[in-house]
Formats: sequence, C-alpha cells, structure tokens
Amino acid sequence: MNEKKKQEIPIPFKLDDFYTTQEQRDEEGKEKVEEIDISLIDNFKEHPFKVIEDSDMESLKESIKTNGLLSPVIIRKKANGRYEMLSGHRRKFACENLGMSNIKCIIKDLSDDEATIFMVDSNLQREKLLPSEKAFAYKMKYDALIHKRSKCQLNTKVCQVGTVIRSDELLSEELGESARQIQRYMRLTHLIPELLKLVDNSEIKDKSIPSIALSPAVELSYLKESEQTILNNYISCNLVTPSHSQAIALKNLSQKGLLSDITLNNIMDKEKPNQIPQFKIKEEKLYKVIPKNLARDKIEDFVLKACEYYSKKLRQKDREGR
Repeated sequence: MNEKKKQEIPIPFKLDDFYTTQEQRDEEGKEKVEEIDISLIDNFKEHPFKVIEDSDMESLKESIKTNGLLSPVIIRKKANGRYEMLSGHRRKFACENLGMSNIKCIIKDLSDDEATIFMVDSNLQREKLLPSEKAFAYKMKYDALIHKRSKCQLNTKVCQVGTVIRSDELLSEELGESARQIQRYMRLTHLIPELLKLVDNSEIKDKSIPSIALSPAVELSYLKESEQTILNNYISCNLVTPSHSQAIALKNLSQKGLLSDITLNNIMDKEKPNQIPQFKIKEEKLYKVIPKNLARDKIEDFVLKACEYYSKKLRQKDREGR
C-alpha cells in the first residue's frame, strides 16, 4: 500500500527566533568594527587621491590623539590574507604617524570593480579635489562600470527599449557633472606628470611655478609624450604656458606630424592677446649668477634688488666722473 506523501507547510518564522531576542538579531545585522594591524593594510592600488601633510592633516592627527579614531576605516580582505584600504587613507597615514599599531576597521566583501567604485565614491566627498584627482578617479570608476557591464548586464540601466545609457552618462547622473566635462577630466590622464602638476597648480596657486587651465590642458593631452616633454622644457625655461588657442595649434601640428622644437617655439613665442610684454632670461643663464640655494619664489625679488643695487652704483660712478 502506497503511503501518501506528507505536504510540507512553510513556517513563516525561523526556529532560532524562539531562542534569540530582537536586539540580538538587530546586532547581527550591523557591520562589525574590528581592530586590525595597520601593517597588514595596503593602500588601494593606484589610489588617485593625494595624502598630503598639511594643516588639515595636523588637525586630523591632533583629533585622533585627543579623541581616538572616531570613524573606522573601511577595508576588504585580499586573496593573500592581507587587506586593502577602501576609505580612510588619510586616517591610516595619521595613525601610522602617531605610532599606532592597530586601527579600527569595517571589513567589506567586495569584488574588484565594486571595490574601485566604492573607493572612488567615498573619496569624492572631499571638499577640495585637484584636477588630477578628479581625472584619475573618474577614469577608474568609468573603467570599473564598463568592466561590470561587460560581465553582467543586470546592472545596465535602460532609458528606452534597446537604448542603453552610456557609462559617462551614469557618472554624470551620480556626480552632478556633464558627461562632456567628465570626458574632459579623463583626458588629463594622458598628460605627463610634469604638465599635470601645472594643471593642479591652477587650484593650488603656487606662485613659484606656472599654471595650465583645464581647457588648454585637454588639448595638450592629445600630444605625444615626447612632444609634451618638449613643451614642458619650453615652459621650464620661459615660465610661460600655452593659451587655449596655442594649445589647439600645438594639437593640430601634432596630428599632422609637424610638431617639433622649432614649430613649438614659433607658436609659443607669439604674443598672446592682452599679454603684458615680458623680459625673458633663460633659466640656465640666470642660475649662473644667483645663489644656488635661492628658493624659486625668491628669484624675482633677488633679481630686482640686484638690479636696483647695480643701478645705484652706476649713478654713483657717473656722479664721481663729472
């Protein structure tokens, strides 16, 4: 005689619910803070955000020294047993400088692409970001979104049937910048470090070195590395950077294969609109007659005072000769 199979009735609760309190269950759902050895935590690979020892860093150190680390850093575990920093590079640096061996951490389980996106999003909340930081951060997140999309179409947003939103448009929605502006920033990743430093100086405003604005910098990013090096040498000698129109002219010559020392000098030596005439002295000549340990931002003052002193001597000599 065949026995009828008993029908299983789903239970709308877990048996564990009888033996744990709601408070315990809520606690299990929270992310746990753990103390991790700082020496086991590596910085995020090619981390695009600078960690600088400035007044803000000193304030952070003082806060940690007085109150402890109030906000845990966020890390993920690597395959080799070590950890990778996702959010908290400045806090880690401060703790290391204070001689702390352990640091409070929250450990997240994220894929490479998820980790990149999380790292960028966490750091983009800073108030002040340099153009180079935006450039490499946008590029990293853009590449991660492209890679995720190619692996799994589940995360793709669709605006109309068969119309997929581009990754730069997704970035635009999240970051509040136009897709075109995001593309412009990402072009900066093609600049050599020496020129990118001058682009950052448009925000830092260090008077001892020239600055390059974003628009000409985007055009210069299309130059070959060797051509960018020639341009950087010109800037170093003359302390003059290209205007937007000059940058476009350099780009056009480069695309035609006609950019050289001579053609670059011809473009750069043209006087810019409203440019105040400047007296130029080649840097190698100047350094032959000024103190070798003189700071760059003191050179102009030194030269003016030297000229003033020499002029007085000439006038005195002229009076004595009469």
